[in-house]
Amino acid sequence: MLVLILAYLGGVLTILSPCILPVLPFVFARADRPFMRNGLPMLLGMALTFALVATLAAIGGGWAIRANQYGRIVAMIVLAVLGLTLLSSHLAEWISRPFVALGNKLTQRSDTEGDSVWSAAGLGVATGLLWAPCAGPILGLLLTGAALNGASVQTTLLLLTYAAGAATSLALALVVGGRVFSLMKRSLGAGEWVRRMLGVLVLAGVAAIALGMDTGLLTRVSLASTSSIEQKLIDAVRPAPAPQPAVKAGDPLPIEGELPSLAGATQWLNSAPLSAQSLRGKVVLVDFWTYSCINCIRSLPYVRGWADKYKDHGLVVIGVHAPEFAFEKEPQNVIKAVKDLGVDYPVALDNEYSIWKGFNNEYWPAHYFIDAQGHIRHHHFGEGEYDQSEDVIRQLLTEAGQKNLPGGYVQPGAQGAEAASSGDAQRSPETYVGYARAENFAGGQVAHDDAWNYRVPSTLMANQWALDGHWTVREESARLDQANGRIVYRFRGRDLHLVLGPSSDGKPVRFRVTIDGKAPSADHGMDTDAEGNGTVTSQRLYQLVRQAAGTGERTFEITFLDPGVQAYAFTFG
Repeated sequence: MLVLILAYLGGVLTILSPCILPVLPFVFARADRPFMRNGLPMLLGMALTFALVATLAAIGGGWAIRANQYGRIVAMIVLAVLGLTLLSSHLAEWISRPFVALGNKLTQRSDTEGDSVWSAAGLGVATGLLWAPCAGPILGLLLTGAALNGASVQTTLLLLTYAAGAATSLALALVVGGRVFSLMKRSLGAGEWVRRMLGVLVLAGVAAIALGMDTGLLTRVSLASTSSIEQKLIDAVRPAPAPQPAVKAGDPLPIEGELPSLAGATQWLNSAPLSAQSLRGKVVLVDFWTYSCINCIRSLPYVRGWADKYKDHGLVVIGVHAPEFAFEKEPQNVIKAVKDLGVDYPVALDNEYSIWKGFNNEYWPAHYFIDAQGHIRHHHFGEGEYDQSEDVIRQLLTEAGQKNLPGGYVQPGAQGAEAASSGDAQRSPETYVGYARAENFAGGQVAHDDAWNYRVPSTLMANQWALDGHWTVREESARLDQANGRIVYRFRGRDLHLVLGPSSDGKPVRFRVTIDGKAPSADHGMDTDAEGNGTVTSQRLYQLVRQAAGTGERTFEITFLDPGVQAYAFTFG
């Protein structure tokens, strides 16, 4: 029920969004006619059509997008004709003759002559085919859910509820607008001029949509953005995770639970299988990680440091590798990553998420601290607060009877991708390329699991990105089908990373990176040279940019010189 209310309120707020501007002339084209026979059927037709088209776009392949494009062309022709009839009453008479014969008039010359419910609904269907609302946080949440859950009554109901919210706010505007137009007619005797003005606006709306302004310029230049309001509504119905407990050295540590079973691991690396029972008497640190996660990579130097520093004093570190992407389930990929990252403590492969579920975990990285009696005494999610975590380790070791512990704190002096993030609170968010969790995509509609030719818009705003070339976008990645395809991202941050994989046959893929149209020079990452050249050889995280000074907003572009590359997710530091 809360999600339905959220969807409805998100729809209501669309009238404040600039992306509604191109369809307003179509809505007001019959503002001077009875609402129940004209305005209401039109808005119902618009809402139902939008819900159907949005559902198909969210779950369908390229066929759905092609069908919608053809439908948009037909709708633009119909509405352009409507605009012309509003401009000229003589033209309206001539054009409407065949439609009168079919009982489906596009326009009538008086307020009472043949107002057709079906004609109004048809206008609504055409408007629904053309309407492309700005994908704010609420609509983005609904479309992501539709992509994840597939075709269902719930998916369509949520999208229909969103459309109903939009129809409600438009209905109020239509009622008010109708009264204004009627007053203008009576007071000014300007009915014909009002009609012509509406005709000009309708044609302008068709032109704006034909030029892509509804999904391009108006999305980017939002003078009445509702994103902040929508995000507050989402936060109100989706509770934030419980705050992490603040712990100082020597503070008592509460018992948070028991060490769950480790039997669900599909494989163990660097060790024979371990069990909760065999670990009794040891202090245990369980680190949930996955090898393409930049936050995990940046915390690894500390986890390695603790393992080395306290291994002779009763500490056992266990890395639980819980994959985020399908390729991270491949044992050979994990074995290589463990070796490359210098992880020599036991690693449990949790491909079925059995250990993950046992801890009720939701985060990468996540650190759980277990005492010698098997009690979970502390946890920490994400990066940072490493000194506090080491204090917890020392306290639990002391409780277990360990003495003469080495002093000081681990200071790994990490380099490359393992170095700590810049700390810039304005840096771009983690961004997924696959359609299941993609956000801020500025390249139009996405064809699910079907090859499609994409184009980068002329301008990208901060945190927007786009594909260029022939790509197949799948649930968790995008595959380049022809050489010289690009990904462009307008980002902010010191570092830019991209999880990439070579072609399905394992052939390396060459690429070239530019920043603001130029070679990166001193701003190149560890996986590129100063000219921006690099090669994708395995499925992993690639550091492509490390700005030598500052974390300013830049335009990143990567061109793949060979086909077959698979792109998964951007992260920033």
